[in-house]
Amino acid sequence: MRIIKNFMFVAAISLLLSSCAVSKSPLTGFLYMDVKAPLTATGNSGSSKVGSASAKSILGIVATGDASIDAAAKSAGITKIHHVDEQSTSILGIIATYKVYVYGE
Repeated sequence: MRIIKNFMFVAAISLLLSSCAVSKSPLTGFLYMDVKAPLTATGNSGSSKVGSASAKSILGIVATGDASIDAAAKSAGITKIHHVDEQSTSILGIIATYKVYVYGE
């Protein structure tokens, strides 16, 4: 009976402590992920400026940052957005990063 109690205790602790940092992505990689993808397009004109904004997650427990299109546009002084791309990176589910790139004038 003691073995079963110990096993149940270890299983419960393992479930409570197992978190994974995930990031929005069109594809998922368990060990490593670094994916770029288009998010939106609004016109055919060329873009002379690029701005970026990012957010980061650690173990899926703590997440910080502002990865909004508005923050990325403001970082480069963009007032007319041409298109927006995104990049997701994850390493072993420990650290995940989501980055937005805004192109425009």
